Amino acid sequence: MKFGLMYEIQVPEPHYPGIEQDRYKQILAQVDLADEVGFDYFWTVEHHFLREFSHCSAPEVLYGAISQRTKRIRIGHAVVLLPGQYNHPVRVAERAAVLDILSDGRMDLGTGRSTTLIEMDGFEVNPEETKAQWEEAIYMIPRMWTEDPFSHEGRFYNIPPRSVIPKPVQKPHPPLWVACSQPDSFRAAGEMGLGVLCFNLGGYEQMVERVGLYREGLKHAHPVGLFVNDQVAALCMIHCGENDEEARQVAAPHGEWFVNKAEELYRPWQGRQVPESYKFAVSAVQQERANKTAEDHLRSGAFAMGTPDTVIKVLKKYQEAGVDQILCFMQMGNLAHSRIMDSIKLFGRHVIPYFR
Repeated sequence: MKFGLMYEIQVPEPHYPGIEQDRYKQILAQVDLADEVGFDYFWTVEHHFLREFSHCSAPEVLYGAISQRTKRIRIGHAVVLLPGQYNHPVRVAERAAVLDILSDGRMDLGTGRSTTLIEMDGFEVNPEETKAQWEEAIYMIPRMWTEDPFSHEGRFYNIPPRSVIPKPVQKPHPPLWVACSQPDSFRAAGEMGLGVLCFNLGGYEQMVERVGLYREGLKHAHPVGLFVNDQVAALCMIHCGENDEEARQVAAPHGEWFVNKAEELYRPWQGRQVPESYKFAVSAVQQERANKTAEDHLRSGAFAMGTPDTVIKVLKKYQEAGVDQILCFMQMGNLAHSRIMDSIKLFGRHVIPYFR
């Protein structure tokens, strides 16, 4: 099983002048350490307007910095938003190719369509069209990386023959992923040959069904690119400490802050017509995160907090469910940078070697 550090880049209030600069410097230090101790991936989101919850609106700039500081860790979007008002697919392909060049072939492209009205309304994105826009763009991007010239005629984009340059280092092209929440999305991801990024906090038991649907979809795969990226990555809130009680006392309140803040982001959907393609995602967040305590999340395995041995026991359950990578969410709420660094060290010293 592989391990990735996963970030929203959270900056809870109260804010002070320079707090965002401090947070970004802390993240760079954390990624440097993760690269040294054996983490396989670094992932961040792309989010806009989500004050406190995610100050990560231009991840591609951060990735460029990380590409020059690290040697081994892979750098992944989790995810780049593909509706055209956020990112034109040509720009996505171009930026990703440059990152692949600068990182010596360490770029993975995760994709998605956005789920909060805070973001969609801010960019004048029509929720009824995001799925169709994502589908058109995800088929375009690998062709832009592998064809010269590239041309396209579709519902949202019409591009005459053009050379989309530069091309990425990885051949035939970098791995492609998609964010999934509802069961049908897992099956569809398999059929499209995409890796899965699962941000649900339903615990390891929920993953058994979803991984099964994904593997079933893979049996009938017609990949959007030139190969199948057969991987499932699942989110888990993780903190490693010297003993179970202290680790939970230190980290659990910040984990609770995260899940409560995430649930708040979906409240603008109340009173709005929810498109069919969003109903499951909106209800899942409300069901999985609202009115649940840290103890509930510890029991389900959504939280893994304690000694390395305790964390290993939880992550083995994900491995048994068929998960290929854990998205280790360690920078939660206002958890101190020193605590996060200590957690990364313990995880690298004990947890990663166990699964190797």
